[in-house]
Amino acid sequence: MAKKYKQYSEGINYSKIEESVLQFWQENQVFDKSIHLRENSKTFTFYEGPPTANGKPGIHHVMARTLKDLVCRYKTMQGFQVNRKAGWDTHGLPVEIEVEKQLGIKSKSEIPEFGVAKYNAACKESVFTYKDLWEKMTNRMGYWLNLDEAYITCTNEYIESVWWALKTLFDKGLIYKDYKIVPQCPRSETVLSSHELALGYRETKDPSVYVLMRLEESELTSNGETYFLVWTTTPWTLISNVALAVGPEITYVKIKTEGVYLIFAKERLSVVREEYEIIDEYKGSDLVGQSYKQLFPYLNVDKKAFYVIDANFVSTEDGSGIVHIAPAFGADDYEISKANNLPFLQPVTRGGLFTEEITDFAGMFVKDADQGIIQKLRESGNLYKKETITHSYPFSWRFDNVPVIYYARESWFIRTTSISNKMVELNKQINWYPPEVGSGRFGNWLEENKDWALSRDRFWATPLPIWVADDGEMFAVGSIEQLKEGYIEKEGKKINVSDLPDEEIDLHKPFVDDIKFEKNGKVFTRTPELIDVWFDSGAMPFAQFHYPFENKEFFENNFPADFICEGIDQTRGWFYTLHAIATMLFDNVAYKNLIVNELILDKNGLKMSKSKGNAVDPFELFDKYGADATRWYLVTGSPPWRTTLFDEEGIVEVQRKFFGTLMNTYSFFALYANIDNFDFSQELVPYEKRPEIDRWIIAKLSSTIEEFKDLMDNYDVTKAARLVSDFTIDELSNWYVRRSRRRFWKSEINESKISAYQTLYECLLTISKLTSPFAPFIAEELYQNLNMVTSNDSALSVHLIDFPISSFKDEKLEDKMEIAQKVVYLTRAMRAKSNLKVRQPLRKIMIAVAPNKRDAVRNMTSVILEEVNIKELNVLEDDSAIVSKTAKANFKTLGPKYGKQMKQLAARIKELSKEEISTLEKENLLNVYLDGVQINLTLDDVEIISNEIEGWV
Repeated sequence: MAKKYKQYSEGINYSKIEESVLQFWQENQVFDKSIHLRENSKTFTFYEGPPTANGKPGIHHVMARTLKDLVCRYKTMQGFQVNRKAGWDTHGLPVEIEVEKQLGIKSKSEIPEFGVAKYNAACKESVFTYKDLWEKMTNRMGYWLNLDEAYITCTNEYIESVWWALKTLFDKGLIYKDYKIVPQCPRSETVLSSHELALGYRETKDPSVYVLMRLEESELTSNGETYFLVWTTTPWTLISNVALAVGPEITYVKIKTEGVYLIFAKERLSVVREEYEIIDEYKGSDLVGQSYKQLFPYLNVDKKAFYVIDANFVSTEDGSGIVHIAPAFGADDYEISKANNLPFLQPVTRGGLFTEEITDFAGMFVKDADQGIIQKLRESGNLYKKETITHSYPFSWRFDNVPVIYYARESWFIRTTSISNKMVELNKQINWYPPEVGSGRFGNWLEENKDWALSRDRFWATPLPIWVADDGEMFAVGSIEQLKEGYIEKEGKKINVSDLPDEEIDLHKPFVDDIKFEKNGKVFTRTPELIDVWFDSGAMPFAQFHYPFENKEFFENNFPADFICEGIDQTRGWFYTLHAIATMLFDNVAYKNLIVNELILDKNGLKMSKSKGNAVDPFELFDKYGADATRWYLVTGSPPWRTTLFDEEGIVEVQRKFFGTLMNTYSFFALYANIDNFDFSQELVPYEKRPEIDRWIIAKLSSTIEEFKDLMDNYDVTKAARLVSDFTIDELSNWYVRRSRRRFWKSEINESKISAYQTLYECLLTISKLTSPFAPFIAEELYQNLNMVTSNDSALSVHLIDFPISSFKDEKLEDKMEIAQKVVYLTRAMRAKSNLKVRQPLRKIMIAVAPNKRDAVRNMTSVILEEVNIKELNVLEDDSAIVSKTAKANFKTLGPKYGKQMKQLAARIKELSKEEISTLEKENLLNVYLDGVQINLTLDDVEIISNEIEGWV
């Protein structure tokens, strides 16, 4: 009995089809085969950015993973071997936050008491809380990834590679320790790098306060009580004020208002709220050295303080032109305080709480103290005015509503400023999609690059492998072998690390903290800091392979990556750390091509969250519509680098229009092919002998293949998917099948019918190949349905097939048919506009056609007339016979030129004959005369109005 094509009598359940395909892939190890079949082929290197598996995956992860998967599948079809190694980001604050919640820990200070070993054990256990869910989503959505050999950032092998990198940078002089003002998260009490800081900026409201600082008696106070007017948006820093800064070349004024005298920048007079009189003017340099009274005398100073200094960073763009200096809480303040030998007041803990000396606010978070400080200023008469400012300010990227504070402390840094120019230069070699992100957002970020704040004062992360002696001598450890040269002390005895079993060596706190080294009579202990978790992920190109300890040749042959893809936020996260580390270690880019995907918001443009009730569960979408429809919707809705306004109705539309049309077309084929027992065993009808419509659709298919390849090679995945959709719906279903169906209906099996079957089969099979990167499940289903009957392809799966090649070209035929289609669509639109149904025959259609298109229209006359149900078609040289045209003056262009003559000229234009209008349209020039004077009219000077001739549409 002949094999039959699968038919769907009860409709198509896409989700069930996908589950069946998943089982087929698993049983036949199709993913593994797709890698091994390309064993000796050229490679295409892809890097998977590691997610943290202690949080649930969301719809935004589906977008990024769809893009990654479809590019890797496409490159596999092109003959590349594409290894896809999964990865898990297992260190850092994201993990620690969740563990603190689980353990009921409220602050960092409780952790040593709880026990660092126990705490880190809990962290290690928690990192895979949702690993099963992530793997389930990865499999369910058809994202092919090697999950069995995933790299894990907390393993000794991975950390050892990271240590190798850090030692290399240390030995190059790129890692150093310094006392600086750094952005700090008060909740975690740890430093933030510039790229972490960039992730947390948002609009917020802060107090905008103008403060009165009273001058000590001097010539400047001879008129009476005089104050410096000072502006700040951080009232809490006023407690630590030690100086005021002015711009030496800025002009300042002394004004009298309501019986007191104020000094501030002349350009900022607009801040004064009352009537005033200018008493005097000064250059900023004239004010330098003037003393004023301490605003809040909580703290004593041990150096000269509370006087005016000059500073080039003072501006008059906002505020009062006088900047208050608190060296412990601002980078400019700190640097200028060192230059002027100012005292250093830091009555704030790393957790952002005022110390006990600040009696009125002791133990209070500094930002929470702002209003109390303002009230004290009001009570003391030092508050001039209070406003509210809305501005962009950084918040901790891992905690809700925890503002960053700038804080002076000792930290370790990577000297990335030394390679800024090289990073900018290398960035020009990277193909960014879209390009403006690479040259703009990322490029600007590189131009403004700051040294990387590397160290973190936490517990669960890669330890900084630097050991320091009491005299400051230090060295970096770059391998476990080198670590084994150290020792630990246990019960008064020294135990060499080399004598310990390998399973006892754990490259984390507290194990590494206990290791010491003896060199030249000195004892070296590890500096206690950990490293920025972003260094872990930025090291993944080599650390995932345990380079340079293993896989050296493999890594070097597959670096840099050909392709990566993540969200827009990674321009200052993973994209940056990959680029910086690759530049420093290898003097090379880390990736050649990348797609940046934008945010996914709800249909109203709001951020998705559980609390708002607008979060989307990917698994519910897969069960309801299928992963293919979800993937197709996310890719085709808009280019990935534009914001997606997610609307479930869009998936419904995609399922109905594209997938519905595709499967209806297949079902049409299957129905009649089963009746006629068509199994492709018949001799292949040469393309040249096939009917014109068969030749046209195959030619159109060939053009689609070529255009699709060009788009995909340039990572324009949205246009590529839309191209396949348009071909399937408009060309194949709405035109070819509809115009060919009578050939399938006929009972007689002749060459024309066989040609129709062979043509439609080829189109469907090719569509399954083109859609396979985007919609891997339905592509597989379609391929299996077709190939199980014909066995034309030896490949087990559509995902083991090479990219299709164009088989037949006929551009003239394509052009002819395209013209015919345009005429048909325009005619149908005119019928619809006039309520003339297609089943109502009409007598004649007249078409004005450009000379180079007339033969095509004449050749396609029978097709056009059949489609539009009209008996006769006339081709015209122009539209004068079917449209009545009049003209009127364009006053906007003619008015300025002809002024008083305009009325007369407008009347002349209104009287233009149809011959004159035709001349103007053809030549874009017409000469008319007013009172014997020639005027040259162009199409810009007139508006031509077309009117239907009576009795015609």
